[in-house]
Amino acid sequence: MPRLLQKLLTTALLFIGFSTQAYEIEDLGDGLHRFIDDRHRSVFLITSEGAIVTDPLNKKAATWLNEQIKTRYNVPVKYVIYSHNHSDHIYGAEVFKSPHTTFVAHKLAAQDIKNTQMKTVTPSLTFDNELLLTLGDSTVKLNYHGPNDGRGSVSILFEKQKTLFVVDWIVIGRMPWQKLWSYDIQGMINSTQTVLKYDFDTFVGGHADIGSKADVARYLSYLEQLYSQVTAAALAGQSLEQIKQNVKLDEFSDLKQYQAWLPLNIEGVYERLMEESGMGWRSDL
Repeated sequence: MPRLLQKLLTTALLFIGFSTQAYEIEDLGDGLHRFIDDRHRSVFLITSEGAIVTDPLNKKAATWLNEQIKTRYNVPVKYVIYSHNHSDHIYGAEVFKSPHTTFVAHKLAAQDIKNTQMKTVTPSLTFDNELLLTLGDSTVKLNYHGPNDGRGSVSILFEKQKTLFVVDWIVIGRMPWQKLWSYDIQGMINSTQTVLKYDFDTFVGGHADIGSKADVARYLSYLEQLYSQVTAAALAGQSLEQIKQNVKLDEFSDLKQYQAWLPLNIEGVYERLMEESGMGWRSDL
């Protein structure tokens, strides 16, 4: 084979290899597993009576995971749980659709899925504040904590496994997403304070790292300090640029994207204070 042709073929094969989507399944113990698709994560539970799947993520990822559940574990998928209403977490659910599968979401997430005609399966089981699902010898507790991220975002606690799954409004080992788009900052703080009272040892998020309850507490500390410092600076009459220079959160500098996203986090909190808390039109400021 001519050298140039061989080089082109090798380059093409490398490109194909790098562009192929790599999925991973990690065993968390007692039938619970973490599913990884690039930057997104979900969890699924295997029991003798079937599987409980959270966020399908997208059609390609869901297709791969569904095949793995069939070939590795040979059980039907009994429940698919949506963590909230954002499409990057709940698309692809049609892959799991069958007569024996129930799709579950908080009523606000289900309402938004219907109203915006999202291209995913409409939940058939909805709830207001709390829902318990039991399959085999495992119980899964879903709770709504009020606004935090998106609509109808819930915590999902696998009680036997002592594992908490939360998407978007708790992130371990990384800064919160850029300008905190779609986040209710005080709501995130309130929700995180509540779940820290739960009995869990392991935390799995929809993005980034696995952690412990102590890691969740540290994340909460970051949010609380960020919010309080930006609020205090705004009350003192500082401009956004001054606040970006003066807010100091160096104890969290080990978090991924700290340097790039801290100014964006500050800006996001500031904008919500001005708009949602009404500080932008207060006569006393």
